Amino acid sequence: MQKLIYILDDETEIRKSLRVILEDEDYSVEDFANGKALLKALSKERPSLVLLDVWVGKEDGLTILGECKKLYPGLPIVMISGHGTIELAVNATKKGAVDFLEKPLSIEKVIQTIESSLEKSKDTEIPEFQLEVDEILGESSSIKRLKFAIFQAAQTNARVFLFGENGTGKELTARAIHQNSKRKKEPYIEFNCAEYPEDILEQELFGLENFGNNEAHETKIGKWEAAHNGTLFLDEVCDLSPGLQSKVLKAILEQKLDRVNGKENIPVDVRVIAATNSNVDEAIREGRFREDLYYALSVIPLELPPLRERNQDIPLLAEYYLKKSIAENNLTPKTIDREGLDALTTHFWPGNVRELGNILERLSILVPGDTIRAKDVKEALHGFKKANEMVARGDLKHAKEEFERQYIIKTLQICEGNVTRTSKALGIERTHLYRKLRSLNISMEQLNEG
Repeated sequence: MQKLIYILDDETEIRKSLRVILEDEDYSVEDFANGKALLKALSKERPSLVLLDVWVGKEDGLTILGECKKLYPGLPIVMISGHGTIELAVNATKKGAVDFLEKPLSIEKVIQTIESSLEKSKDTEIPEFQLEVDEILGESSSIKRLKFAIFQAAQTNARVFLFGENGTGKELTARAIHQNSKRKKEPYIEFNCAEYPEDILEQELFGLENFGNNEAHETKIGKWEAAHNGTLFLDEVCDLSPGLQSKVLKAILEQKLDRVNGKENIPVDVRVIAATNSNVDEAIREGRFREDLYYALSVIPLELPPLRERNQDIPLLAEYYLKKSIAENNLTPKTIDREGLDALTTHFWPGNVRELGNILERLSILVPGDTIRAKDVKEALHGFKKANEMVARGDLKHAKEEFERQYIIKTLQICEGNVTRTSKALGIERTHLYRKLRSLNISMEQLNEG
């Protein structure tokens, strides 16, 4: 059965052109010159998708968008504009548009956008839900599914395992689960398993007894015990040594822990959320991560989508990070023009949302004037040509590695080779950054490369 597409545009030639393109792609098409005619047709029939101009004569397309969503909340609507801005794209996204097309229309872009929008609409409709605390930005279908999963997980005490690349928001997701759970008034403790040497890590995680002078016999409470009745977030859990993995598994299964040098078990009631950006299957196959610990931690597994798979959220995120940086750095207001936003939207984003935030901060500080243009964005993203060529060839694995490599080199250059500052800018621990430098074959000599 043919998919039915409605077109609303006051320009006759555009309606004719779109009809020819879409009918050649085997879609059934109806086109309308005004909002009243479109809404009348919608009251009788639900199409598969609507292409909606931002301005239809004197009619506001965003208002029409709102009326369409009242009739069919799940109906995919793609906005069309000849003079789009980041604010316009953000407002359209907030009102429920699934994507945004700019005039002059590219045949390839139109077809690609319609196909991807229809594919997303196949997702099972998510029931109505409300997060009490919601700090995760995005209106894409993947983010809506993630928020619903957070809502579901928060109603339980089940352990959650978060998977995802660097910068996808694992810390934010873990905190959201806690803040929306019955434990929200109890402690929330974050612990990075890659941050300390093994002997220090065990003390930090499980506590230490009988240290100091012989008379004091001091006791240090570990992070696990500090999270009693609350939530413990174990980040980079795959970096734990085999010995500590065993101790973590025991604490999970018995709900008791042993302090270092301790003589008795301490009862604890802790909800554990774990996270990693490592390949867990590979770690298990290579014997670096216990399979039984994986199953104990992943009662509810959640995979966080990379930014490149939800690029319709980029206008919303870009607006947020631009305003945030301007406020924090006491700068004069700036906006991003249409071409600048396009450059942001088409970037691969190996560092995901964290990288986007860093780029917007850089642009807000370094760009003179009040408008950020495409050339400014491309200069800020300079150094990714080789990776883009790999993407064009379909070599995703090596493209991701090259993007990450170039991203780390550029950040090192900005931080003048200071590893501590670079690790903070990237949002990773120094030990993890050193491992990355080795695995990606990055030397300090490369910092002078243009």
